[in-house]
Amino acid sequence: MKKESADQKLIEFILEARNRGFDDVQIKEHLYKNNWPQSLIEKAFSKVSENLKFKYKNRVNIYLDNQLLKLIEKRAKKNFFTVPEQIQDILRRSCIMQKTQTTQEEKIDDLLVSIFSRKKTKKK
Repeated sequence: MKKESADQKLIEFILEARNRGFDDVQIKEHLYKNNWPQSLIEKAFSKVSENLKFKYKNRVNIYLDNQLLKLIEKRAKKNFFTVPEQIQDILRRSCIMQKTQTTQEEKIDDLLVSIFSRKKTKKK
């Protein structure tokens, strides 16, 4: 088997497995079990990721340990969300909190600048 054809076959296998709904961890486990070299697997995944880099700007893959996943599942169930919806809600709230904190800091800074400014204000 030529190296180029093996690389291409591996890339095609990864893309097909993703299309069938398997995540990268499952795909890698399958390839390791079938004695594919780790260097070829990583190289193929990097090539696949290069091609998809800008195709899905709003797509994020994250891997959670079992304990954290259980906590998120429990919280999602309580909020009547799916796990992805719960994660989106957590991220959205985090961004809002960051924006609110930044706005408050700016207001404080503006206040301090006006207090310590050398600019003369009119006295009534």
